[in-house]
Amino acid sequence: MIKRFRQYLAPRPEPIRSAAVPPGERVYAVGDIHGRLDLFEQLIAGIDADDAARGPATTTVVLLGDLVDRGPDSAGVIEAAREWGRRRSVRVLAGNHEEMFLDSFERTETLRHFLRYGGKETLLSYPIDAKAYRDMSLEQLQQAMRAAVPVAHREFMANAEDSIRIGDYLFVHAGIRPGVPLEQQRLSDLRWIRDRFIDHEGDHGFIVVHGHTITDDVEEMPNRIGIDTGAFMSGRLTALGLEGEARWYLTARDANARDEGAAA
Repeated sequence: MIKRFRQYLAPRPEPIRSAAVPPGERVYAVGDIHGRLDLFEQLIAGIDADDAARGPATTTVVLLGDLVDRGPDSAGVIEAAREWGRRRSVRVLAGNHEEMFLDSFERTETLRHFLRYGGKETLLSYPIDAKAYRDMSLEQLQQAMRAAVPVAHREFMANAEDSIRIGDYLFVHAGIRPGVPLEQQRLSDLRWIRDRFIDHEGDHGFIVVHGHTITDDVEEMPNRIGIDTGAFMSGRLTALGLEGEARWYLTARDANARDEGAAA
């Protein structure tokens, strides 16, 4: 059970460039949820309360992808995201785990890979019997998936965006390939890239806000901000708030979450 919800401001180096969202706008970006409906529901309540307390603005929430896999209730997370989007502007990015999930309906080799990286937990969050699951072939499992996963959930994932630009910030799931114009970025990089993006220290022309790469704390660098704090294993789900040039952080925790530096 979640015991606490805190807001914190993380120390950061000076950015390469002054970064801001357009006047009158407010943005919240939510890191990788990975089936942790308990933390997501707490963060939804926290963002709604924080947004109301800060006064009028045109507010956009960006979910950075990887809503599914590894945690216990991916189905519940997708449904909660859909319901939240009926009440406010919620934009969703496609992560590599959504990509695997969708491809698994048609390709058994992708399904085999998907199951090794949290897909089992995702499928069992839908009405697929756990005992029957153990005896299914991949082809039988695909048939069960098609019957158990609502079309609305598949469409929700299929309609997710690849990147979102708001002011001086670019929101993507994994990152971008340095030196490549945004319009020429490959989907595989936006959803899967890691070291080449993480290790790059140069100016991208905007601040990239991303998930995908787990860190103990928010990783705020001169050219990027990483907010995947490993919710499925750490018990901490993080969101970044932006308004004007201001930045702040919200975190939802379960009772067993460790205090980690700025995330305390």
